[in-house]
Amino acid sequence: QVHLVESGGGLVQAGGSLKLSCSSSGHALDNWTLGWFRQAPGKERTFVAAMTWSTGGTVYTPPVKDRFTISRDNAGNRVLLQMNNLKPEDTAVYYCAARSTSSSSAYSDAGSYLDWGQGTQVTVSS
Repeated sequence: QVHLVESGGGLVQAGGSLKLSCSSSGHALDNWTLGWFRQAPGKERTFVAAMTWSTGGTVYTPPVKDRFTISRDNAGNRVLLQMNNLKPEDTAVYYCAARSTSSSSAYSDAGSYLDWGQGTQVTVSS
């Protein structure tokens, strides 16, 4: 089991930036994929981005592909999400999640992620 803790959320104006951080403990991440999901009020949790720790390979949902960047901090065992040019529709609780790299499910399949953080609120004002 991987213990995940998110931080870095907050209130920002449209066009602004935020950087989310997900700290992990409990397991080395070599065999894990770390993902970011978000959930807006009254909506389902949706996929944002994911990174396979061992290869650095990344995948994004199209609405954020040119604005968000997922990266890793090897020393700190953290996965980061740099969010630029934020829009009001990006407002949501953002969750970090982890799954085994052996999973054959789509990266966007929330059910394939075994461990989740508690979430961090991102609010973008217009």
